[in-house]
Amino acid sequence: MEDKAKMEAKFQGFLQAAHRDLPLSLNKGEQVLDNEAEPVVIGGMVLDINASPSMPANPRTTTPGKVLYALGGVARNVAECMSKLGTKPFMISALGLDMAGNLMLEHWRSAGLSIEGIQRHQHIETAIVCNIFDGKGELAAAVASVEALEKFLTPEWIEKFKSDICSAPVLMVDANLSPPALVACCQMAAECETPVWFEPVSVAKSKRIASVVQYISFTSPNEDELVAMANALSCRDKYLPVQRDCGSTKLSTELLFQMLKPAIWVLLEKGIRVVVVTLGSDGIFLCCKARHGFKSIDFLRSKPHSFSRQLYNAVNSSCPPSRFVSSLRSNGSSMFLAVHFPALSASVVRLTGAGDCLVGGTLSSFCAGLDIMQSVAVGIAAAKAAVETETNVPAEYVLAKIADDARSVYFDAKVLFSESKL
Repeated sequence: MEDKAKMEAKFQGFLQAAHRDLPLSLNKGEQVLDNEAEPVVIGGMVLDINASPSMPANPRTTTPGKVLYALGGVARNVAECMSKLGTKPFMISALGLDMAGNLMLEHWRSAGLSIEGIQRHQHIETAIVCNIFDGKGELAAAVASVEALEKFLTPEWIEKFKSDICSAPVLMVDANLSPPALVACCQMAAECETPVWFEPVSVAKSKRIASVVQYISFTSPNEDELVAMANALSCRDKYLPVQRDCGSTKLSTELLFQMLKPAIWVLLEKGIRVVVVTLGSDGIFLCCKARHGFKSIDFLRSKPHSFSRQLYNAVNSSCPPSRFVSSLRSNGSSMFLAVHFPALSASVVRLTGAGDCLVGGTLSSFCAGLDIMQSVAVGIAAAKAAVETETNVPAEYVLAKIADDARSVYFDAKVLFSESKL
């Protein structure tokens, strides 16, 4: 094992080179233009029906509890979180001319967000998911009726907004899209060098990464989705889910990383630049790979983008980027980095929106000009606020609180792996 000083030195060297080759921020700190481009989010807008029992449920009978409607859908949640943090995402989705669709569209309109990319007509049935939770806020079972998303979010509909994708600082797609639609929007993004964030949605849908992996810059799987994606990209079931149940012994962060590392490396070797593995109450692993001189996609290109000056100022002052900047340089041609960011203590109400708000907070921070370390810290702070509310996305974010929570995470981040190879 390398001692702490050597590990830190490698880490600093990696980050110095990564400023050239990795998406540590989506701008170079330049002043924001008046005509700001909007990040584009493509995927599901879903009405969630959430049922939470107030006592242990018995089979084949009703159980007292609460049933609530919540505006959901992975892409919609991410976009709403971004809007609450000062970014104005452009949403591409599909809704029906029904009660659920009207409810969701009115909320979107009232938030001051564009509805131009949301397709609506009488043949669309708005996607609905019925969730049943256990007494701890964890999902116990769910039924999803989301076929309309695959049927109506077609390449032809998405093509109408190619100019928006090309002017965007980043494109986020969720795996609710059909494989042809995924390929179409990723190819559009590739043509104009817009980086793509792939959100896996579920174990089954995460496997759709196989058809678009060459276009993906970022992805954010949980442990099970990570394994499914690695197997799909390897064309065989080589990787197995991590068994967390070890009796009274809790897996250490280091051991958990070592167990997941082979699957993470599959994604990095396929060309994905940043893999954010969500670990629930154990936080996240941020894993990157860079190749010296790799310039096929310039993540730091000067390009107008949506920007929240307040978010940037609040986080940049509490999480100074200088903590991860050094004059040390790496001469290696390939560099690997893995950092663990801990979760924050929270009074958990419901967990369903946490992962989406992690992505939304991270993307908003990217669009604000913060670096990858700062952005992930903001994402974790945004996720904490999400689990403390009944809705998938909090009604509002208080920037001072986000900055304080981000600072706590930022300074507790720990390098797990750093390696440079000639």
